[in-house]
Order: sequence, then structure tokens, then C-alpha cells
Amino acid sequence: MDSFTRTKIDTSGKLVDGTPVNGPADLRAALLAHPEQFVQTLIERLTIYALGRSIEAYDMPGIRTIVRDAKVTNYKFSSIVMGIVNAPAFRSSMVER
Repeated sequence: MDSFTRTKIDTSGKLVDGTPVNGPADLRAALLAHPEQFVQTLIERLTIYALGRSIEAYDMPGIRTIVRDAKVTNYKFSSIVMGIVNAPAFRSSMVER
């Protein structure tokens, strides 16, 4: 039997707003307390990936619309993805050749 040294993982920390977090349960509770912030960040990151470029100020109204529309479905992932692919920024995106 191999001998391994077990190192305890420090799961404590603070979120940007100062909320203390000590483990997955605390993180889940913090994210559920502010779902729109989490979803907006998720949408921003997925949009960056989908567009292949960074987010600009002119993209933010579209992102806020996707967040607002996704709230109707309780932020169902499929509604977030559909919001991104139906957004004008994605539909009119140019690809370099």
C-alpha cells in the first residue's frame, strides 16, 4: 500500500462583497443569495467564448437582456445558451479568415 501525505485543503475565504465562505455549502448559499450576479458573470464568460473576443461596453445591454430573459425560466441553462446564440452580437459576429 502506498503512503501518501494528506494535506488539508483550506476552503475558507471571502467573496468580493466581503461575505465569508468556508466550504462548498457557504459558497452555494452565497451564490443563491445573488443569482443575477452569478448568472451575469456566467453569461459574460460564455459570450466571450462564443464571440472569440472580449466584452465591450456596447455588449452590456444585450447581456443584461439575456439575464432578464433567463430569470423567467429560473435561469435555466438552456435559456441562457439560447439567449446568447440569439443575441445580435453573436448572430452578426465576423470571423477572420
